[in-house]
Amino acid sequence: MDATLGALREIWAELLDLEAADVPLDSDFLRLGGDSVLAVRMAALVRRRVGVTLALTDVRVDTTLAQLHATIGLRAAEADAGAERPLPVTVVPRPDPAAPFPLLPLQQGYFVGQHDGWELSYDSAHYFVDYPLHGVDGDDAAEALGDALDRLARRQATLRARVTSDGDQHVLPVDAPGAIPTLTLLDLREVDPDEVDRTVAELRAAMSLTGPDPAAGPGLDVRLTLLPGGRGLLHAAFSLLLFDGWSTGVLTRELLALATDWNAVLDPLEISFADYVDAVGRLRASTARTADRDWWFERLDALPAPPALPLARDPQDVRPRLMAHHEARLSPQRWSSLRAACRRRGVTPATAALTAFCIVLARWAGHRELLLNSLQLGRLPVHPDVHRIVGACATTMLLPVRLAPGATFGQLATTVQEVFSTHAGHNLVSGVEVARELGRRRATRRPVGPVVFQSTLGMDAAMGSALPAEAGPLGEIRAGDYTHQLRTPQVALETRCFEIDGAMVVVFSLVEELFDPSAVAAAFTELTDLLAALADGPGWDTVPDLPSGTDPAVDGALRLGMLDEPAAVHNPGPPAGEGEQAVAEVFEELLELPVLDRTLHFFTAGGDSLLAVRAVTVLARTAGITVTVRDFLADPTVAGVAAAGRPRT
Repeated sequence: MDATLGALREIWAELLDLEAADVPLDSDFLRLGGDSVLAVRMAALVRRRVGVTLALTDVRVDTTLAQLHATIGLRAAEADAGAERPLPVTVVPRPDPAAPFPLLPLQQGYFVGQHDGWELSYDSAHYFVDYPLHGVDGDDAAEALGDALDRLARRQATLRARVTSDGDQHVLPVDAPGAIPTLTLLDLREVDPDEVDRTVAELRAAMSLTGPDPAAGPGLDVRLTLLPGGRGLLHAAFSLLLFDGWSTGVLTRELLALATDWNAVLDPLEISFADYVDAVGRLRASTARTADRDWWFERLDALPAPPALPLARDPQDVRPRLMAHHEARLSPQRWSSLRAACRRRGVTPATAALTAFCIVLARWAGHRELLLNSLQLGRLPVHPDVHRIVGACATTMLLPVRLAPGATFGQLATTVQEVFSTHAGHNLVSGVEVARELGRRRATRRPVGPVVFQSTLGMDAAMGSALPAEAGPLGEIRAGDYTHQLRTPQVALETRCFEIDGAMVVVFSLVEELFDPSAVAAAFTELTDLLAALADGPGWDTVPDLPSGTDPAVDGALRLGMLDEPAAVHNPGPPAGEGEQAVAEVFEELLELPVLDRTLHFFTAGGDSLLAVRAVTVLARTAGITVTVRDFLADPTVAGVAAAGRPRT
């Protein structure tokens, strides 16, 4: 056995919790217990231990060890021949850790959303969660948790990050005033039960509605509530501008590890999130990224419409405060059965859940070809520490789903997985950038992917452990009894799948003002029934009843993705009046081109949503013209912005 094959066996054994001798050549990664999250870690370990960079198309869950070995030989030969590496960047620490660095595309989307730029926006895009604690040491818990938070902020630089009004981010030195987040303690141990319930409810409501703002302070808010009887609550709110779902898992595990043991020392990090962003930025000039962009753009015009779900209200008329949730769990026994069934069928549990969701959407919307948005890990395997850093690395990916009539569920799932794997192999260009171009081609300012699927199934295995059951002076952590809230801009409906306490959790998060409550309840019940049937066995060979039509029906009803967008019409000509002249000057400054016509469109001329926020700021500062980001985006021409603006008084 050559050294490369031996190293690959060791990597698979480490990730899949197997003995190296038990890893066969002809079984694929998925059937041995792997998934797409573990596959990303595998690629990073191959880069470190074998010295070969894999392309994203190489990192598939259906790859066998023999196939991977052959692929690595091919990539090594290409490198020897002088070909550009599939991921031709090396992550290195930046010379100046305090220097500003740009927001990644999904961060930009959240940033614009917090400025009320999109329909379905929130003033804070954030995730809130709290966990009950039992057996809390009331004398030491707060000090241990506060010390752990301090040490964690010194280790993970993103805890000290700030976002500027111009849409840049930077990291404060550890000794800068206010740089390190501090713990907030609420002691209710001597308070009567009714007052405890009222206070906790008020605290949860406040943290759900108002998230941490990294423009003004830390993007993380950690609080500890001490309750009577040795109980407590650990609360945390994470700004989505700075922390993705993977990061919340890393951060929570490291925080609890440090709180458990005052003397705990975590393995050092070689890179930071800022270093990763810098490396990703250098990828923009690579031929690999250009090829991915061309791959996507060649297919945009053939993408289907989003699910045309019936609406109760037009999203542009809704100002949501919170997302509503429907939640169900597959018991540990059923979840184990579902995983085993997926392995036998050669699909991931995430694919099974995605396929079930698509079937439900097709029936609800009345058409069987759909465009979904999917939230992806986004951590390119450019360094072995990529999975250990905290930051907003996540990205999105548009996913066309075409459900074939007459196919069994198992056949549909196989096709969905093939399509997903193919599209995920071209994610050097983010889904946010692809969606911008699709919106431009469809002449819409509305979200092109307002229905989202997200799975973090397998995260515990990829991270090496579940959340700990105990944390020293914090006592027993009952993670399965969590309370949570999510606020994500531009999302009408999102399905999330994750694991906790050995069970699979399925959640609908939605803007409830948009939908008939009975239709939502029926759709969620249908989804959970489908998943239960897959776990119990018969669902795989069932032929789902699907709509006959591939495209949405034009029936005059209010439907998602089929909403009126009256376009403003302006007479062409040079900018007229002081207002249009001022707008034209700002456009020229930011777009770096002459503006000779009042109908010039900011985005057609090369602008993007982040630059639009900067334009709004510059107009207010230099010309005294106030225009909201949403009004700017509604008619981003010189004439339109000038008409929407008003002099500041």
